Amino acid sequence: MTGASDGALKGRVALVAGATRGAGRGIAVELGAAGATVYVTGRSTRAQRSEYDRPETVEDTADLVTAAGGHGIAVPTDHLVPAQVRSLVDRIDAEQGRLDVLVNDIWGGENLFQWDTPVWEHDLDNGLRLLRLAVETHAITSHHALPLLLRHPGGLVVEVTDGTAEYNRDTYRVSFFYDLAKTSVLRMGFALGEELGPRGATAVALTPGWMRSEIMLGHFGVTEENWRDALRVEPHFCISETPFFVGRAVAALAADPEVGRWNGRSLSSGGLARVYGFTDRDGSRPDAWRYMVEVQDPGRPADATGYR
Repeated sequence: MTGASDGALKGRVALVAGATRGAGRGIAVELGAAGATVYVTGRSTRAQRSEYDRPETVEDTADLVTAAGGHGIAVPTDHLVPAQVRSLVDRIDAEQGRLDVLVNDIWGGENLFQWDTPVWEHDLDNGLRLLRLAVETHAITSHHALPLLLRHPGGLVVEVTDGTAEYNRDTYRVSFFYDLAKTSVLRMGFALGEELGPRGATAVALTPGWMRSEIMLGHFGVTEENWRDALRVEPHFCISETPFFVGRAVAALAADPEVGRWNGRSLSSGGLARVYGFTDRDGSRPDAWRYMVEVQDPGRPADATGYR
C-alpha cells in the first residue's frame, strides 16, 4: 500500500495550515491524492516571499494537490494575525460548509534557533518569535477553526511537531526555545484530545522522521534524485524520508473510521506505516525514531538495515 486509496477522502474538506513546503506540502498533496478538497495556507506566495526568501509558494502547493487528484485551494494567510485566520475559516464555511481535517503545521523557525546555545546566550528576540510562530499560531488557528470542524462528527486535528512524546521527554532538542516549541505542540495534541474527544472528534500529535524537505536537501547540496550523495557528509541521513511519507500518515488517519483510538496520542510516520501499511514513495518504511534510539544516539555506525 503506497498511501490512502484513491477516493478514500472524496467529499472531505481539509485545511493544512503551513503548507508552503516541507511536511505541510507533503501532507496536502497526499490528502489530495486521496480525493480531498484541501485549503493550503502560508506566507510565501507568487507575489511575495516570506522572510525565508525561498522559491516555494502556497499556490504551487495547491497546484500539486489538484494534480494529485484532489482540489487544492491556496489562501495566503499569516496565522499570527487572528483576523486573517478568522477570514480563512469564514471562507471555508461559505464555500464548503464543513471542515473535516485540520493540520496545524505552522513553523517558520528554521532561521531563528541556535544549536546547543543556552537560553541566556540565545538571541531573545529570535527565541520569542520562534515560540510565537510555532505555538501561538497553532492556538489561534484551532480557536477559529474548531467550531467548524465540530459541526460534523468524526473530525480530525493533527498537530505536527518534531519528535515523539517519549523521545522528547528524555532528549534535549537543539536548544531551550526549540525544545520548548516542539514539546508544546506535543502537549497541544494531548490537550485538544481531551477537549475534542467527548465532542466526537480526534486530535493527535504527529512527527515525521528525518525529512528530506526542500531546506534539508539544500543544506546538503543534493536533490531528491541524488539524496544519497549526502551520506558522505552525514551517514545517518540514510534513515531519511520524503515529506510525502508523513502525508500518507495523515491521509491514513483521516480515512480510518476508527481514528478515535489514537485520540490524544503522540504518533510518528514510521510507527503509523507499520499499522496502516503505507510506504514512502520509494517503497520503503523508514522508522526514524527507533533508528535514532537504537543506532544514532548510542553512537553506532550508520546502517538503516531493518529500519526502512
